[in-house]
Amino acid sequence: MLSQQRQPVQNVFKYGFLIALCLVIMGPVVTAVLGSIRTNGEFMTTPFGLPRQGIQWQNYGDILGSRSFWNSLFNSIIITAGVTGLNIALGSMLAFVFSRISFRGRGLLFNILMIGLLFPLVVAILPIFIQVRQLNLINSMFGVILPLVAFGLPGSVIILRNFFISIPGELEDASYIDGCSTFGFFRHILMPMARPALLAVATLQVIASWNEYFLPLLVFTDPALWPLPLGIMQFQGQYGTDYARIMAYVTLLIIPAVVFYLFAEKYIVTGLTGGELKG
Repeated sequence: MLSQQRQPVQNVFKYGFLIALCLVIMGPVVTAVLGSIRTNGEFMTTPFGLPRQGIQWQNYGDILGSRSFWNSLFNSIIITAGVTGLNIALGSMLAFVFSRISFRGRGLLFNILMIGLLFPLVVAILPIFIQVRQLNLINSMFGVILPLVAFGLPGSVIILRNFFISIPGELEDASYIDGCSTFGFFRHILMPMARPALLAVATLQVIASWNEYFLPLLVFTDPALWPLPLGIMQFQGQYGTDYARIMAYVTLLIIPAVVFYLFAEKYIVTGLTGGELKG
């Protein structure tokens, strides 16, 4: 009886905490959206207020009408597609080796690869920059794509490896009996069954590479190669900053990532929890 009386109180605290957490998380997003439809003066005076002089759609019109925005969008698409494609291709092959093929030193090599999870890209940014410069990849898309793939591989491999391990060995034996090679089993049977895990990896890589700012800032000295996160700098001048257009630019930047995540959210959950063979 006492536990039943405590249940409503616990629900109030639980949902109250979740609502407060959502407000904190959504605060910057709401600020960006509201700031994008106001004048620069209004934003400077009251950053968290509503538009008083009408909705300023011109902020979006100026950005969408600029050639630099579409050039940055094209650069972001190239980087995101390159990182995601290479990560899935290399990560799936590595995960297959570490999960389905037995060889001496497999556990040691896998643990060495997993060390990459302990070090974010920012920690190793100086040696990365030196290597990129020595390889003459400054102002090259590969100067951004290859490091992002390298630092994204450990997480992708561990997700795909767990999924590959969950697939019964009897299925692999049956494929060999039917004349399928090792690579044929990987390509024609394992990869289609691992679709939820592959989509989870793709979603995480798309979001990470789409929002990457620091590495392109170091690699690209030519503004024509800037992806969308770096395009914000075009609104910062020597004598002032156009905050209203920056907010509009940020809103346009986050829309594709949010939409992509909403469509792929279920695949992230399925992939991270091991998935289902029917997926």
